[in-house]
Amino acid sequence: MTAKIKHLAICSGNSKVLLDFYASLFKMERDAGQVVTDGYVGMNVNPRGRGRQAGIDHFGLEVDDAEALMARCHTSYPQINFLKRPSNRPFAGISTHDPAGNVFDLSQAGMENRRGVYAEAPEELRQRRVDHFELRTVNPAALATFYQDVYGLLPASQASEDGKYALTDGRITLVIARWNIMDYAGTGIERPAIEHLGFAVENLQTFKADLDELMESRPEFFTTYTKESTEGARRLEILDGCSRGEFCFNDPDGVLLDVREG
Repeated sequence: MTAKIKHLAICSGNSKVLLDFYASLFKMERDAGQVVTDGYVGMNVNPRGRGRQAGIDHFGLEVDDAEALMARCHTSYPQINFLKRPSNRPFAGISTHDPAGNVFDLSQAGMENRRGVYAEAPEELRQRRVDHFELRTVNPAALATFYQDVYGLLPASQASEDGKYALTDGRITLVIARWNIMDYAGTGIERPAIEHLGFAVENLQTFKADLDELMESRPEFFTTYTKESTEGARRLEILDGCSRGEFCFNDPDGVLLDVREG
């Protein structure tokens, strides 16, 4: 059965501001801890610990039978490991990785770690919700095969001319795109990793009006970057290459966001 994409995580040295930002602009519901939810996906904004890189950190999949899945994975990908996590993580019962080293979490109903929005949230469809995220890697075809064969994600579309693959659990889309160092001429080089988060909104003009209002009422959400006119602009050009979005900007920590109407 297809795994469900139910978890995203950001590491931040400014987690309270980020939680307020996503709750205010995307109408996400907050719990008592470090989590906001759109009613389907829970998103942790974890305080940045010692040695941890800031930004989008990982995602998480909910599966029906973790033991059976691990056995299936070991048959085809014996180099993949699975690590049981401490019980204080609200989603991450098990952490693992794909063949390119991208880390993600696994959970299933009944695991002792599940609590809060991960144990109780209904799978409702809200007007503003997580729609997709894009992962950049050197060999997108190999990762697309892995996530289909092991986790049952389904093709949302054919590979495009630029080598992108789109896989879905029926609600959320994982876009796997080619990473090429040449794309970063004129800007800072980003490592192969999750590049951006995508959201769907009920009406793009209404959303932009809400964004303008938030810029006036909460200016601390919208810091000015010293390289915005040069290197920052190039990063938004790269982001604009995602065909799933219509409007590109960033959160208070610089995490890239792509928004579409629908």
